[in-house]
Amino acid sequence: MVISKEDRIRITEILANAFKDNKSVNYIVKQDRKRLSRIKLLMEYAYFMCNTYGRVILSEDKNACALVLFPDKKKVSLKGIYWDVKLMLKVIGVFNLPRVLKREALIKKQHPQVPFYYLWFIGVDPLAAGRGLGSVLLQELTNEAEVMGLPFYLETSTVENIPWYQKFGLHVYHTQDIGYTLYFLKYLT
Repeated sequence: MVISKEDRIRITEILANAFKDNKSVNYIVKQDRKRLSRIKLLMEYAYFMCNTYGRVILSEDKNACALVLFPDKKKVSLKGIYWDVKLMLKVIGVFNLPRVLKREALIKKQHPQVPFYYLWFIGVDPLAAGRGLGSVLLQELTNEAEVMGLPFYLETSTVENIPWYQKFGLHVYHTQDIGYTLYFLKYLT
């Protein structure tokens, strides 16, 4: 599926709505009156990174999406630097940057040193929740990782989602307290 500008807008809208109360996202995003627009910018950043170094998936009905990153494919580019600076200035904030960098280092330390399939974000439009759209999408993603022969990794701060991930063969292999508990999950192909 070719992702159009309207699809990109829809994806960032779905993810911004789905993650507006997420502990991990709100840890990264500067907490001020612009918080919701900052979350949308974070999702635009993630979209750019995954569209460039991974995969962007939007369900046929345009109510569920996922952003997958292949970290080993990530390269330094002028456009990437532009997006990193924009993220730092408009989403994280200069004063919040040291703790966010520390968090990212802790996450990276738990990832494998070999190529892997990284599910950065998966979301369903809250108005379409409960229809199994996320389950269909997650099954597609784990199947794809398996076909590619790549281990599948993600993190969540939403403890209520862990049983759902476990239904698809993922398991918690590490937890990290960083002001909230971050759960590290993997699915080995």
